[in-house]
Amino acid sequence: MTNIQSKFTKKARPVRVLQYGEGNFLRGFVDDMIDIANEKGLFDGNIVLVKPIAFGSLQTFREQDCLYTVSLRGRENGERTVQNRVITSVADAVDAQEQYEAYAAYAKLDTLRFIVSNTTEAGIVYSENDEFAMCPPASYPGKLTKFLYERAEHFQYEKDKGIIILPVELIDGNGVHLKDCVHRLACRWRLGERFLRWLDGACVFASTLVDRIVTGYPADEAAKLWAEWGYEDRLIVTGEPFALWVIESERDISRALPLHEAGLPVIFTDNQKPYKQRKVRILNGAHTAFALAAYLCGHNTVLESMGDPLILDFIRKTLWEEIIPTLTLPKEELDSFANAVLERFSNPFVHHLLLSISLNSVSKWRARCMPSLLDYLRIHGKVPCHLAFSLAALIAFDSGGHMEDGALVAARDGEPYRVLDDENVLRFFLENHKLDTSALARRFLSNIAFFGQDLTLEPGLEGEVSQALADIRALGMRAALEKRFGEGVCHA
Repeated sequence: MTNIQSKFTKKARPVRVLQYGEGNFLRGFVDDMIDIANEKGLFDGNIVLVKPIAFGSLQTFREQDCLYTVSLRGRENGERTVQNRVITSVADAVDAQEQYEAYAAYAKLDTLRFIVSNTTEAGIVYSENDEFAMCPPASYPGKLTKFLYERAEHFQYEKDKGIIILPVELIDGNGVHLKDCVHRLACRWRLGERFLRWLDGACVFASTLVDRIVTGYPADEAAKLWAEWGYEDRLIVTGEPFALWVIESERDISRALPLHEAGLPVIFTDNQKPYKQRKVRILNGAHTAFALAAYLCGHNTVLESMGDPLILDFIRKTLWEEIIPTLTLPKEELDSFANAVLERFSNPFVHHLLLSISLNSVSKWRARCMPSLLDYLRIHGKVPCHLAFSLAALIAFDSGGHMEDGALVAARDGEPYRVLDDENVLRFFLENHKLDTSALARRFLSNIAFFGQDLTLEPGLEGEVSQALADIRALGMRAALEKRFGEGVCHA
């Protein structure tokens, strides 16, 4: 079979983007978008991938001339869809350790305008061990600081040679945090006030919010896809069609990066908070609200759960009756996002395990569901029954009888499963799971360490959770759901 580089050729364009990280997410998200913008004549810029850590190899990138396929598979507008694109916008891939001189030379490239990174949440850290003399410094902020300094020096601090920096690591205020690390290193390394002024005046550190499930290399399907496409590709990236990139910056950078003009789901803003709130409460909140109840109903994946009318109705009512009414973005935007979330949950190509979602359920519920519950109580003066039920489901799910290898072991229909959470959560349920429903609900909801406040003080919540838990214990999860919501009746 022919290889991808025999069938496709990367396009010659000026290098405008340096990308720290060669992993699946950046290639299936940022690089895909830039390739589309290039194809539509709106960007005219190629990407250089930088392998920032010693682990891994760029051998396959070199063998395939940095060409690879992005296959986006899922549902859109109710229809099953597959979108395949061969990315021709990656000009080179360099190893920052083994090819330091080649990597550092890009600091002197006149056309360079953007730096993108995904070095994991642990990648944006200030390290006292970094030294300017290292080639390169160990941390990503260390590498970036030295790279920017050498660029500033080479171009004699010309303002138009500044860089727009777009971290996509999944931490709040990633751009703010990264800039702080760079400033601290620049001060410790005594790079001078002129460099600090250039950083502030010529460069932009944007904070970003990203959303797309990228499932990576489809090892079990690769041979089948090669036969279907007529070429071999060992760098395939699979993912879902849905995407969202919210870019927050004090200065408007939309003209420099006109991805939105290509019809791509990119939002430029000076405040990403409403979009983050929408994602956390609708997407993540829905996951957390239904996953444990669905698991105790016998389902193992999100996709299975979506095929259950009882669970699907629970999700819909949680979203449209209890979560969306608490949010501030225009209702049309919220409805559209929520409908997209349901399509994503129904993606036949993604098998998201409910037990994976169950990890650290208490802190997830606090971050994702509690704000909606409290806002609903404040606005409507009554308990949101579906969100309250999700708390009862959490208690039922976490009610395990013994510890084993750092996990609490509980059972579904006699089959054991592992509850993974903070040690204080596991210890709480180990010690309290035999209490009657009223005492257990009261003790759980009043635990300030779990929720940051005493939830028994919220009118009606304790009674609703206690009664829901009693129904789950007496009837089983499915019958409890049917009793409380099967005919559209909310018992709050």
